[in-house]
Amino acid sequence: MFGVFRRRVVSGSSSASVKIIGKLWRRTCPVASTTATCFTSEGEVLLHPKIVGNVRSICHVTQPGGPVNLRPLREVMTSLQPSVSMQMQTRMFSSSGDLVDAVVPFMGESISDGTLATFLKKPGDRVEIDEPIAQVETDKVTIDVASPEAGIIQEFVAKEGDTVEPGTKVAIISKSAEGASPPPPSPSKKEEAVSQPPKVEEKPAPKVETAPIIAKPKPSALPSPSPSRTSPSEPQLPPKERERRVPMTRLRKRVATRLKDSQNTFALLTTFNEVDMTNLMKLRSEYKDAFLEKHGVKLGLMSGFVKAAVSGLQNQPIINAVIDGDDIIYRDYIDISIAVGTPKGLVVPVIRNAEKMNFAEIEKEINSLAKKATSGTISIDEMAGGSFTISNGGVYGSLLSTPIINPPQSAILGMHSIVSKPMVVGGNIVARPMMYIALTYDHRLIDGREAVFFLRRIKDVVEDPRRLLLDI
Repeated sequence: MFGVFRRRVVSGSSSASVKIIGKLWRRTCPVASTTATCFTSEGEVLLHPKIVGNVRSICHVTQPGGPVNLRPLREVMTSLQPSVSMQMQTRMFSSSGDLVDAVVPFMGESISDGTLATFLKKPGDRVEIDEPIAQVETDKVTIDVASPEAGIIQEFVAKEGDTVEPGTKVAIISKSAEGASPPPPSPSKKEEAVSQPPKVEEKPAPKVETAPIIAKPKPSALPSPSPSRTSPSEPQLPPKERERRVPMTRLRKRVATRLKDSQNTFALLTTFNEVDMTNLMKLRSEYKDAFLEKHGVKLGLMSGFVKAAVSGLQNQPIINAVIDGDDIIYRDYIDISIAVGTPKGLVVPVIRNAEKMNFAEIEKEINSLAKKATSGTISIDEMAGGSFTISNGGVYGSLLSTPIINPPQSAILGMHSIVSKPMVVGGNIVARPMMYIALTYDHRLIDGREAVFFLRRIKDVVEDPRRLLLDI
């Protein structure tokens, strides 16, 4: 960081003073190669080479040891070019470090503020550069507040639960080890505070005796009128001591708003079908080891349903479209959103251009996005957009459900648990692994015919994956 350093006026202009200041400059700013020293009525100033040229145009700078006539330092500083970035610091030579502020970073174009959820460090802890010290929760993602420098956390300026904006100061960090001194006195003060209350409690002891005397006549007067009024109402109300009130997180508020808007805006209708998972499960069991060895990722069922959904969307493009005012927007790309449940709420990362990906690429992308969503490191760009959503409630044991559309999309596919059921195959009753699938769609745009054809296409592809190879 470039800057101007000032010290007290030195009588005379010996070369020794110039050397001392030169060493101080080189230690603070190693990139400096040429410096100029000015002696003014306000002190001795050392200028960076980038500023020297501008200063020469204002005043005459001579070699160290020679007298100069300069205007006051304020006039020189204010006359410099605005393009030169500099800072002025008045520093005590006894100081052993600077204080830097940790601020909330830029959170995205669509996010103006967030809630300071939690601190990951405590005052007095050692932090490194870019090490997270706090987390800010928004209505979409959780963002880390990183330390700008390595040092000791001196204090936290903001509090947990505060609403913060980009640039808000969160903590003060000391580059030196002096920041470690504040923590020790704090516990000692607490110990003194803890030791004081018992002494105070002993003094008001006589006052406590007077309180029960006043309290005794009150309960005696209360029981007579209260039983008739409270007896019918009290059994119906749960005791408030067994209730907990917790504020909703921003992510949960956002999910609640979007789902309610979906119900209020769309004409929701759901159609169902059931899929025989025998062939897809057989395909996975036969090639899972070879697939893992070659691609480094396990072969799951999700990639088969994504490929089936891509095939269905290509056959029924209206399901990949959306209503915009009085127009219909048809999308020539297929971005599949995958609903992922996390401890903080539901997030929907997007698989971009799924129509161009094979099974291995889809599995890798799903695993990567799922890990980021679970750890809370997923970005806004990775969740933006999406033309169709797949929600797999079967991983939690759901047998059947009616999923809600993820706006501004027009349809969502719901997967469920695989259950062994008796089925008639070739005139014989056999046990088959079956799954219910559900398609919720916007009936304003999609008719029942297109919805049923789309769900039927998914059933055909999952039950016979060879159709994808032959494109039939």
